[in-house]
Amino acid sequence: MFRRDIGKGETPQGATGARPRVASARLRPMIALALGLFAAVSLSGCDRIVDIIHHLFGPSDPRAAGQYACPRPPDPFQTQGFNGQEREIRYYRHLAFANDFFAQLELANRYAAINAEDKNLEDPIESATWLVMALSNAQGYLPMNRAIGPDGATMASRYDKCRAYERERAYHMLDQELSMMDSTERDKVRDRVIYIQSTLGADGFRTLARLYDDQYGPMGEPANDPQAVRAMMRGANYGMSNVRTLFERSDVDAYLYNYKASETGDVSAYVLLKDFEKSAPDRAQYAAFVETKARRWVAPYEFYPPDAPGGGVPHSDESRLSDAQSYALTRMDELPFIHVVRALDYLNLLHVACFDPKDVPEQTVTGLRAMIGMPSQPGYLTPLDRVRAIELAAVNGDSRSQLVLAVMYSEGVGVGVDYARAFYWYQQAEKQGSPEARYAMSTYFDLGLKGVADQDKAQAVVMQLDAALEGFKPSVNRLQDVLAQVSQTAQQQ
Repeated sequence: MFRRDIGKGETPQGATGARPRVASARLRPMIALALGLFAAVSLSGCDRIVDIIHHLFGPSDPRAAGQYACPRPPDPFQTQGFNGQEREIRYYRHLAFANDFFAQLELANRYAAINAEDKNLEDPIESATWLVMALSNAQGYLPMNRAIGPDGATMASRYDKCRAYERERAYHMLDQELSMMDSTERDKVRDRVIYIQSTLGADGFRTLARLYDDQYGPMGEPANDPQAVRAMMRGANYGMSNVRTLFERSDVDAYLYNYKASETGDVSAYVLLKDFEKSAPDRAQYAAFVETKARRWVAPYEFYPPDAPGGGVPHSDESRLSDAQSYALTRMDELPFIHVVRALDYLNLLHVACFDPKDVPEQTVTGLRAMIGMPSQPGYLTPLDRVRAIELAAVNGDSRSQLVLAVMYSEGVGVGVDYARAFYWYQQAEKQGSPEARYAMSTYFDLGLKGVADQDKAQAVVMQLDAALEGFKPSVNRLQDVLAQVSQTAQQQ
């Protein structure tokens, strides 16, 4: 007996207010015959077969997935139990952060707990995040393989067809997951996507620009993409209102992310920015405003939120370090170790005196890595561990770590130089009552009115921070660059 699952408020095609009905005994042979005919159709008719399967069984039916999904390579891990599961999740997250389409789909399925053994991983927010990443990934929709048919017509390959099915199914999964979220949960999905894309450099910022551009599909694909067209339809069978509203269309946001892409120095991003300005009559007028907005823009997180469902594998940040970040890590020895000790103490991870990374107990290192979702390996505190300790303490409200992190961003120690991020953490420390941060902030705006020309006041800020940071002395010239960035923003507000 076949039943088409119809969601609440939906009606069968061609019906108005009709109730869903189970196929009568008289129709069963006809349906069986129809299914037999569909099974005989070649892959060139795959899209239509998928439509029928969606009508009869629902988009997530495993019978459809097994026949039309792209075949996966063998599982690289054979270890059973929690350790094997953790290794697999780390492996797929590493690939997914590098923008691998199928790894992103695999993570979405794992966090959706499609298989019973993944129940401890179930996390709708995380599943939706990786569905968005997969659907917005060009690896999923750009033609990869073409074949010329006997009639001379160009036909899509088997690979293009199975990817189309994967994306169709992912669209349905995402719409269903979003339908059960409140606005706060949707904001978390959006912020996580923005963070991951921001770690991908120019490509990621271009993707974000497309997500907000009304000239593209709901997930930033070409507007004529078949899955995008179906998602935009208003009917109950294909229309996906929850997906359509996740990234509300905005010319300002689209311009902002195109601008951020061009700031990376990518030539193609700059060309696309100019094309964007010319693509609609009113878009060029945003230039000055967006430039100011881009100077203040910071990613939603310092590192990916490490929270996880009880009993599951903590979410880890597997984003790749840029060259600037890698170089900044080599400078961590310039930061007096006392600041790392204070951060670890604030996190309640350290209860003994330490004067060197090698003095830190192994259980402290293990605890820190568990808190940030990283696998623990034998060894002492690495430069990245030290950065993460200060970041984690700052994120959790330690004003001293916030001040230290602000100077680290302005100096390029441990983290890449990022003046917007430096200013953000000065602000956070000032809100916590840090007198040094308050002094620095007030001086920034005072200098801004004078064009940052007062060397003595810049030196005064350095001396004030030097006293608070115990030996970590920021350079006057570098700090003046920070002041210049902030003062421009202050004047234009």
